[in-house]
Amino acid sequence: GIGGAFQYGLQVSIINSPAEYIKSFIRETWLKRYGSSPTEELITLMWSFVVSIYSIGGLLGSLSAGYLSVRFGRKKAMLFTNIPALLSAALMGLSRLCGSFEMIIAGRIFSGVCGGLGLNIHLMYAGECAPRKLRGLIAITASTAIAIGKFVGFALGLREVLGVDARWPILMAANALPALIQLLTLPFFPDSPRYLLIDKKDKEGCI
Repeated sequence: GIGGAFQYGLQVSIINSPAEYIKSFIRETWLKRYGSSPTEELITLMWSFVVSIYSIGGLLGSLSAGYLSVRFGRKKAMLFTNIPALLSAALMGLSRLCGSFEMIIAGRIFSGVCGGLGLNIHLMYAGECAPRKLRGLIAITASTAIAIGKFVGFALGLREVLGVDARWPILMAANALPALIQLLTLPFFPDSPRYLLIDKKDKEGCI
């Protein structure tokens, strides 16, 4: 779940604490570029884009999940979800250094794609790999991972951790860590028996 539903929970909660810092960053960047201070309405509009564009990415990810999981298998599709996660972390983490609030918006789209893919493929992969007796218990791992992700996001956003003006880009790039952990560990996992039997026609591999 660390590269699946966890990423969704983390990204939903992580955006709350740096709100004022990101608004200030947008204001400063706009002033440097255009020589005039943006209106509060414009700042609010840009912030709305930063928050809500995640849902557009989530929709794109969700729509792609079915195709990717059939075309490449559940495990490879789960590994693929880490690509948009790392892209989003790089864009948001470097946004302040590059002086571009547009990078935060782009990063949020990619993190949404990661969340949409991970949430759907996690359920599919875990459910198909689980023994019949444990299938219900394993299905709950998705909601558990979301809850843990939200908790970690809120914890990282505390002022004592990363919720300060100097460290908000690191906070926004925090989703790179679970992505890297999954990239290192998931290749050792088996593929889904259902995928091996139905899509790959590999009866021996399924057994």
